[in-house]
Amino acid sequence: MTVARDFAETIGLQALTWLAANEDLLPVFLGATGASETDFRTGVGQPEFLGSILDFILMDDAWVQQFCDANSLTYDTPYKARQMLPGGEQVNWT
Repeated sequence: MTVARDFAETIGLQALTWLAANEDLLPVFLGATGASETDFRTGVGQPEFLGSILDFILMDDAWVQQFCDANSLTYDTPYKARQMLPGGEQVNWT
């Protein structure tokens, strides 16, 4: 595993922890993704699941700001981390 991938997974774990502590947003994530609370707990070791959490947070600028402010991260960090996790590659349609 590369340093970049380790970094991305660390950011994903921070996002998971932040989302788990957010009583208002966690049910929205579970409802939007169809994930159960069990899936949420077992997703800790799955880079794909961590990527889905980052995808969710990246849907709303306010969520990105809240997450980054809570973790002392720059606002582009979740996006950069998402690109390094499975499924986060940018698609070139040309």
